[in-house]
Amino acid sequence: MARWVLHVDLDQFVAAVELLRRPELRGRPVVVGGDGDPTKRGVVSTASYEARPYGVHSGLPLRTAARRCPDAVFLPVDREAYEAASAQVMATLREFEAVVEVVGWDEAFLGVVDDDPEGTARLIQRRVRESTDLDCTVGIGRNKLQAKLATGFGKPAGVFRLTGETWFDVLGDRPTDALWGVGPKTARRLAALGIGTVSELAGTDPRALAERFGPTIGPWLVRLARGQDTSPVVGTPYVPRSRSRETTFQHDLDDWDEVRHEVVRLARRVAGDVAAERRPAVRVVVKVRYAPFVTHTHGHALEAPTAEPAAIEEAALAALDRFAERRPVRLLGVRAEFPD
Repeated sequence: MARWVLHVDLDQFVAAVELLRRPELRGRPVVVGGDGDPTKRGVVSTASYEARPYGVHSGLPLRTAARRCPDAVFLPVDREAYEAASAQVMATLREFEAVVEVVGWDEAFLGVVDDDPEGTARLIQRRVRESTDLDCTVGIGRNKLQAKLATGFGKPAGVFRLTGETWFDVLGDRPTDALWGVGPKTARRLAALGIGTVSELAGTDPRALAERFGPTIGPWLVRLARGQDTSPVVGTPYVPRSRSRETTFQHDLDDWDEVRHEVVRLARRVAGDVAAERRPAVRVVVKVRYAPFVTHTHGHALEAPTAEPAAIEEAALAALDRFAERRPVRLLGVRAEFPD
């Protein structure tokens, strides 16, 4: 039997959980974000498939979403409900003869030995739906990269296989940012070098890209474009790399003494989360989103790994002091990072 990687991705997960509680909203555009009030500041956490044709997507300001889709139903974020639904899905996946690597609320990789991966994928879909009433898409590949990208071609609620044999037929003519791990900034840098498609990137000399992107990233980009990935599916429990809290203010903070006060407040909440994790933090990062919508971050390493609230607050304020601009602030965030 052959070794396969399956990528299970829950369809419109957060919106789907909300629709289970509010079945009367099925077929309508639904947007989840903030406290559910689109007249307030906040961003979209997820949008149902019916809302997406209007240009509503994750990260979009709620007010913009309301302008683009005035008939949408807006709902508040309910983190506990999504965590409970996710836990139930992952428990269902662990019932299979597979190595299960959870990579978020709504997705996981499964390493399987199987002669019929499509059959297993459909069985996974059926079991997930029976246990949670949620739909998922399953991508199939020889490695995690192939399986992850295959999922996008199977949505919604489908099964798609992508291997080295079909890689360039499916992806060759697509832009480089179709690859998992290539963002818009990297795609623009590649385009400036005359590399616009996956096939063009795959045919590039890795040494040439090493000169532009560095000895690690350059060759990795070429391997990525060739569908090559050696990272294993790891079955150890998912452990978050950080804990964070953030607040969007309904009115910009002009007074930076008030900004410092809010950073301390957030740092105390993060310190509580760190203590609950029973793991020390090693670095604290502060995020500042200036009005109207420009975001910057600065971090500060702790002198020693710790969960002490005073040390986390002090590090957060040290990170805040690195912000040279004292412009009005619309959002603040504090993140504590754990050791690798």
